[in-house]
Amino acid sequence: MDSRNESIRNIAIIAHVDHGKTTLVDAMFRQSGTFKDLDKMCDRVMDSGDIERERGITISAKNCEVLWKDKKINILDTPGHSDFGGEVERALSMVDGVVLLVDAAEGPLPQTRFVLSKALALKLELIILINKIDREDARPEEVYNDVLELLLDLGADDHYLDAPVLYANGKKGIAKFSLEDESDNLAPLMDTIIEHIPAPECNVDKPFQMLVADLDYSDYLGRMAIGKINSGKVTNNDRLAIIGKDGQPKPFKVSQLQVYKGTELQVVDAATAGDIVIMSGVSNIFIGDTICSALEPEALPRIEVDEPTVSMRFLHNNSPLSGREGKFVQGSKILERLKKETLRNVALQVEEATDSDGGYIVKGRGEFQMAILIETMRREGYEFCVGRAKVIFKTDENGNKLEPMEHVVINVNKDYSGVVSETLMMRKGIIENYSAGQGDHITLEFSIPSRALIGYRDKFLTDTKGTGIMNSYFTGYSEYKGDFPTRLTGSLVADRSGEAVAYGIFNLEPRGKMFIVPGDPVYEGMIVGEHNREFDLYLNPTKTKQLSNMRASGKDTNVILTPVLPMTIERALTIIRDDELVEFTPSSIRLRKKILNRMERKMSERLED
Repeated sequence: MDSRNESIRNIAIIAHVDHGKTTLVDAMFRQSGTFKDLDKMCDRVMDSGDIERERGITISAKNCEVLWKDKKINILDTPGHSDFGGEVERALSMVDGVVLLVDAAEGPLPQTRFVLSKALALKLELIILINKIDREDARPEEVYNDVLELLLDLGADDHYLDAPVLYANGKKGIAKFSLEDESDNLAPLMDTIIEHIPAPECNVDKPFQMLVADLDYSDYLGRMAIGKINSGKVTNNDRLAIIGKDGQPKPFKVSQLQVYKGTELQVVDAATAGDIVIMSGVSNIFIGDTICSALEPEALPRIEVDEPTVSMRFLHNNSPLSGREGKFVQGSKILERLKKETLRNVALQVEEATDSDGGYIVKGRGEFQMAILIETMRREGYEFCVGRAKVIFKTDENGNKLEPMEHVVINVNKDYSGVVSETLMMRKGIIENYSAGQGDHITLEFSIPSRALIGYRDKFLTDTKGTGIMNSYFTGYSEYKGDFPTRLTGSLVADRSGEAVAYGIFNLEPRGKMFIVPGDPVYEGMIVGEHNREFDLYLNPTKTKQLSNMRASGKDTNVILTPVLPMTIERALTIIRDDELVEFTPSSIRLRKKILNRMERKMSERLED
């Protein structure tokens, strides 16, 4: 009969983006005594990456440990964005229960549904936590009812409807069983975790088994495997086996064992079933592999993640400015970095392109996931180009073309509902629900092709004057919905190399929206702006004022230019068309044509026609 390791609880905190997961974990650290010197503890401890801190979101799932009443609670802080669903899926493979965090004002949102469905599929125990009850617009009781409706909609078993519910203010570190209770700490939540989340199974007498759910790397220890021990026990220098996709066991020796102590790692001599451990000594291992006894090798079911729905082409930078700002510019270096990313992110796939355009095809969950990868590579010194994001089509058994679909939930002022509905229906969106929200806001729900959302978010913010909120999640594949217009404007393309000057830009402003400022380097084929009309226009932003003997060279040179909105990764990826690329360097983002020379570009277009 299987026993359980009653000294451990393994949980994941799941929620929609910005509902307060990481802030809640901060409060748990403070009140459990994990940090002895609270003055030195920074906010959002678990958001350790620079990009995570800057954007205020969780990108990769992370582990930590807190002690409560002599119980060790291993906590996994998971991303709330569906583009990082691979992180959620591998994190949930290591836990026995989840805390579902829901904003007391916003209620369950699309990503809430996404992460909760993953937890229910694994039959994990559930605790419902209604957070941010201090908000002026909080409606905690209604939100709890919305969560119950969501559970019913997801087909949850009856016992999930009786899951414990608590109300919290994560920022102040308060949790309570009812809104009327008095509380000044998180003890009700911590006690509920101990009482309601089952202890991990502890099959100490069975052969050792561990599913690799995450990977890390150390310059001193090499590659490290992270996972929850499913059965048995392990000690330093044990000789074990790794079973990969091919099903063949490969021997290896454990060089070091570590467990989580707060947010840090602690070296230990041994670990038993139920522990989440970090194991060194592995060299060729992947997420989803099984580490097991060498004498009785048996593989555990691999981690299953949703298939990628979006692809993007990465190429080496061949512009005239190549190599000026980046350290790594060779195609082989770019491929090596992309392959390294797939070792840590099970939701990403990389393959070499087989067509004439060349480069490498990266497949993932969405534009945002790609944007984070691009920003990470830029900061590491890489210089490269990427093409427009494209959805991945499929074909059914009858030869019909299928495309990925999204469920989009939009909260917007009723004054903007007309333009939003019109635009999405032009993009083959079908409205499924229209309901009144708070005040003058309404909620619109659409079923729409994933490709319709590529490049739309920027337009959505413009159409709603920055007040609209849009969330979406992948719902599956459906029959191809047909073509529709996307970008209706052309590009302003530089016809020569040089340096942009104020006089040249000033005279081009009536043609469209400019992307460059005086002093920016330009080259033939570089996109310097968005044309007002539907076709491309070739122009010279380096043009200077002609001098004559009738006036001084400095006369009439003080022109006032329209301010240029700084180019961001997300904006650049949404602007480009199929025949264009974005050039990324550690310090610059430039838009360009795939084929820089105008004559070569025309010849290529004729061949395609």
